[in-house]
Amino acid sequence: MKIYTKAGDKGDTGLVGGKRVSKGSLRIETYGDVDELNAVLGVASSLLTSTDEDIREILLKIQEKLFVAGADLATPPDYQGKRSIPRIAETEVQLLEQWIDQFDAKLPSLANFILPSGTTAGSVLHLARTVCRRAERVVVRLSKEELVGEEVIKYLNRLSDLLFVLARTVNAREGLPEIPWVTRKE
Repeated sequence: MKIYTKAGDKGDTGLVGGKRVSKGSLRIETYGDVDELNAVLGVASSLLTSTDEDIREILLKIQEKLFVAGADLATPPDYQGKRSIPRIAETEVQLLEQWIDQFDAKLPSLANFILPSGTTAGSVLHLARTVCRRAERVVVRLSKEELVGEEVIKYLNRLSDLLFVLARTVNAREGLPEIPWVTRKE
């Protein structure tokens, strides 16, 4: 398979099913943001220590599901083609919720907002959370104009929550205290 096709040299690209759209379209932006999130998760995974193998495995599973989310977003819901397109399902959202509950149960309760910081891996997981929130916002905007699988929005919403909990977990395992956000007098 060639890396370049030249088909997009004039600023358009194809959706699953063959429809051509501008590379600047909102639909393309949605799965571009999901792709960016996937790359940031790859960076976060590379920064985890050996004590975080459980989190590395989870991130790998999430990266695989983000490819499904990208395919879901690149395929209009009314697609009637010959090949089956994977879609994000409620079971994936439920799995994220299980992981959130599992890791959050081992963390201290929060009484304040915390600054996104900590270890390099923890900080990159916080960055991934913000990229995830952006992707979610763009998918929501698209859903107001075109059909979008509703499970993708739920998945991104839960995923940002999981990334927050995982960032806290990585930092806690390294013994780094969280920095509460407070209004400081200059």
